[in-house]
Amino acid sequence: MSDLPQSQEEHLSKVPALQVLSNLGWRFLSAENVDRQRRGRRGNVILEGILEDQLRRNNSVAYRGNKYPFTDSVYPAAINALKQPGNEGLVRENEKLYDLLSLGKSFEQTVEGNTRSYSLHYIDWERPERNVFHVAEEFSVERTASTETQRPDLVLFVNGLPLVVIECKKPGRDRALEITIGQQLRNQHPDGIPELFRFAQVLLALATNEARYATVATKREYWFEWREENEDAVALHNLVDRWGYTEDRTEVFAGARSPFGSSSMRLNRENGKSPHKTGYFATFARRSA
Repeated sequence: MSDLPQSQEEHLSKVPALQVLSNLGWRFLSAENVDRQRRGRRGNVILEGILEDQLRRNNSVAYRGNKYPFTDSVYPAAINALKQPGNEGLVRENEKLYDLLSLGKSFEQTVEGNTRSYSLHYIDWERPERNVFHVAEEFSVERTASTETQRPDLVLFVNGLPLVVIECKKPGRDRALEITIGQQLRNQHPDGIPELFRFAQVLLALATNEARYATVATKREYWFEWREENEDAVALHNLVDRWGYTEDRTEVFAGARSPFGSSSMRLNRENGKSPHKTGYFATFARRSA
């Protein structure tokens, strides 16, 4: 088998992005693993297996100095609460999900005969190291009311929730960034894959050395150029000039659509704001040692 990807575009755009993500600690999921985690339903954008494991791991009921697990029925109910789209439009639905992911959801629990509501959280904001971070390549999602699919190049998940959507193009292609932004905008259309964008908090258009970012429903002219603050040339070189894990490189170069790599990067919830919608957890930072 060749040690080169089958697609030049993948080699010049997606592979460098995956390499940087590997060095930042994101764990890659193969297409087979992704389908298994979302119960084989391509209209489902949540990796339910991962999410349920994290809900169980990170949540408990505190009562009189003791901790108790939530009852088993709470976890599927918490996941179903994320799957209730309304008819208020994509931006409002995205904002509602942001509130739910930020604040959590309350469930009644009875402990030692005492019944009251307790909050269950989808993301552990106080202990970011307790969250899990994954990346999927060519994440196939069914279009609205169709069995046809659209496949964003890269999707980043926090606890199984798709919070970042990335489109990549090779450098030197005419209007590369404009094309990737156009793909992002088309995918948000009602007849596209808006269910994915109900969750997405950051959208990225990449052309290797160029990048622009935005949030859902942002017009083309308002996508912002990505700039590094306090750029450290040595640190950046280390991110793009090596693989975090040897097995990552082996698996990425095993084929055009292949599995990939390892562990975790955290959300910076203090600085996580979009350029034109405040409150969105857009900014990521490497996990401190």
